[in-house]
Amino acid sequence: MNPENNFAYIDGANLHKGVADLGWELDYKRLRLWLSSKYKIKRAYLFLGLIPKYKDLYTRLQEVGFTLVFKETIYDGEGKAKGNCDADLVLRTVCDTYENVFDKAVIISSDGDYASLVKFLQGRNKILAIVSPSNHCSVLLKRTSARILYLDWVKFKVNKK
Repeated sequence: MNPENNFAYIDGANLHKGVADLGWELDYKRLRLWLSSKYKIKRAYLFLGLIPKYKDLYTRLQEVGFTLVFKETIYDGEGKAKGNCDADLVLRTVCDTYENVFDKAVIISSDGDYASLVKFLQGRNKILAIVSPSNHCSVLLKRTSARILYLDWVKFKVNKK
């Protein structure tokens, strides 16, 4: 029997903000190891806005096993970077589904904008779980009836020591 070939699709901003709002810091290396162990994740796509001052962070993320997918950022009136990656994450997941490059997908986000993607994956028996970085996962994701794991439940496995 072939080993499982599951992929994770991660909304980087949603992950970072969700964990920060809970008051703890994520250890990305431990997260990557946990994803491999818990969900047999072979490839973990991390969708991020590209901000040059974080290039060292990007290098570390790649070194611990994430495949980074960058979105060009723009800045709002207050100078805050915006790099909305939702469409890129959805498009990559749908393309990978049609190309049959993975067995099952894990979506890491609390954002209800991904509910239609989850339903699409359910229709093809391709969703393994949603991992919600926030304890306030969107009701739209909850209504899909997909398995949801709250990252806070496994904080002891993925937080910075």
